[in-house]
Amino acid sequence: MDMVTAPLLLLLLLAPLATAQWPDCGKKGNFTQNSTYQANLRLLSSTLPKKAVSNTNLFATATVGDVPDIVHALTLCRGDTNASACQSCVATAFEDAQQLCPYNKEAAVYHDLCMLKFSNKNFLATTTALILMSDQNFTTNSDITQRLLFTLINSTAQSAANSSRRFTTSRLDVGSSPTLYCLMQCTPDLTADDCMACFQTVLSLTLQHLGGRQGGRVLGVRCNMRYEMYPFFQGDPTLRIINLAPEVPAINNNTTPATVQPPAAAPPPEGKATIQEQNGRSSRKRALLIIAVVAPLSSIILCFICSVVWTRRRRKGNVNLNDQAATNRPEEDALVWRLEEKSSEFTLFDFSEILHATHNFSKENLLGRGGFGPVYKGQLPDEMEIAVKRLASHSGQGFTEFKNEVELIAKLQHNNLVKLLGCCIQGEEKVLVYEYLPNKSLDFFIFDANRTTLVDWKKRRVIIEGIAQGLLYLHKHSRLRIIHRDLKASNILLDQDMNPKISDFGLAKIFSSKDTEGSTKRVVGTYGYMAPEYASEGIYSIKSDVFSFGVLLLEILSGKRNSRFYQYGDFLNLLGYSWQLWEGGGWLELLEVSIVKEIHTTEARRYINIALMCVQESADDRPTMSEVVAMLTSESVILPEPNHPAYFNLRVSKVHESASVVVPCSNNDVTITEEPDGR
Repeated sequence: MDMVTAPLLLLLLLAPLATAQWPDCGKKGNFTQNSTYQANLRLLSSTLPKKAVSNTNLFATATVGDVPDIVHALTLCRGDTNASACQSCVATAFEDAQQLCPYNKEAAVYHDLCMLKFSNKNFLATTTALILMSDQNFTTNSDITQRLLFTLINSTAQSAANSSRRFTTSRLDVGSSPTLYCLMQCTPDLTADDCMACFQTVLSLTLQHLGGRQGGRVLGVRCNMRYEMYPFFQGDPTLRIINLAPEVPAINNNTTPATVQPPAAAPPPEGKATIQEQNGRSSRKRALLIIAVVAPLSSIILCFICSVVWTRRRRKGNVNLNDQAATNRPEEDALVWRLEEKSSEFTLFDFSEILHATHNFSKENLLGRGGFGPVYKGQLPDEMEIAVKRLASHSGQGFTEFKNEVELIAKLQHNNLVKLLGCCIQGEEKVLVYEYLPNKSLDFFIFDANRTTLVDWKKRRVIIEGIAQGLLYLHKHSRLRIIHRDLKASNILLDQDMNPKISDFGLAKIFSSKDTEGSTKRVVGTYGYMAPEYASEGIYSIKSDVFSFGVLLLEILSGKRNSRFYQYGDFLNLLGYSWQLWEGGGWLELLEVSIVKEIHTTEARRYINIALMCVQESADDRPTMSEVVAMLTSESVILPEPNHPAYFNLRVSKVHESASVVVPCSNNDVTITEEPDGR
């Protein structure tokens, strides 16, 4: 199910309603009295409540009518209610919507026991959420209680997402800190991953707006959360988090993380409040905040920000709540995530472990040097080999790029993307730990006359298609649209079977799937791979990566760098040289000698054609990576003739026989990495 990402937008702060109902009147226009739209809405109001209770999950969606009078509707009852109360609540929600949002074509109403939304547009991809918060803050162990609250919400979210009903209640008991109760629920039609993605938005909103409050709710169409300092749900909690009591108040270095006990171990909550009592508390102590948010497949970055545990976590899983250095480095402290509480795949390493693994960053362990610092080979105590990227304090990659790389790549899963195993932050030291790939990077082979024969045409074809598949995943199939912005030969790592893996996401950008391009005043990248619109105007898009891929494809085919340090006939770069050969029909001359005899003429022309299509000067003329993959994998796809590439007019001056480079004019703060002759 495709979900649309949208930015968070603070809209309005309202006073609480007198009753336990909270409306959100949409902006999709109005219908008129006795119209077809009203008739369709009435039909839904009579059928949807019954349809909801016919489903064991107390959930229903329905669509009535045709455009322009079509009405989409969704309702979900709280997982601890019964069928009779659910049906009554949904029927009442329809009545409330008509009273509170009269003649609105779109409206949502949230009750304690159910929610309802209808619209003339399909709203399942992008929606709104209401945030309700207590007007009282935590008074006892406030800082610790906030940390425990995020632990509770995170654990409850994971349990709910993995349950068949997408619903979980929980209770946290921690010594002198107040007991906390939580309820989280998704619509049961979501997959576990989509449900968890929706909860990640909830966690983010909680972190931003509810931290320190004694109670709060995030009410969305596709998922919701509520926590209180009193029991507000029916029955015993599904989860009970205990065993934090002795350690947390003491704030020592050997704190044991929370353990989740089965329901049987949890005694029933004491002093269970009635629904009437809950409503009274809500009406007296709530402020209502309307916020536009993304639905289930929301931003990857939000996932990590909201999972902040506010503490350093050591590799064995211990939580250090007494890290005094953190008080002086709040931004860096906020970089310590709980990426997957139940997963051991991502690790937060101690710097001492990194030193031991790399033999104190010895010269013998040095694999190479990138633009942001050296990379070392290391070995963990379990003999697992790793590649350690140590951020140089003087490098162009600052904390923002470091954080960006961790946030992005830790959740990306694809065979053609390098796997990030963990990171380390200690003082000035910032380290990324990757899987170790024994065959170094692509430039190590294709630009070295002594090694170029090690990658024959069959291997190069696998490398080309693998890079294309990795980019396609970033642009289309990952949860967000991700623009790499620094695709180049040295950032393509090769595993033991010479399969390619895209690396170095320090400059990557996250896009909403609605957006097609972005702009920046700080242009960063590598000379020779940057699209012209990005280099001169700071405009980047998926077509920027397509341009870089085209350059890379020409380099793989020719074994030559597209760099200002080289001269190809009359041209100062590979693009102009390739275009001259293409126009003159001599494109076979472009191919590296070692692969000329291995590649069929038709196949060679096809690959060069694709490369030149990717490096066309106009971004609109370039294909998408979906189209590139189709062209690479299917000979039946007809290829159009390419237009001239960017920078093709950078020629050697015939008058002075000296290099004459046209530098694009830009007001941006440009940071360009120059690729060395060898690595």
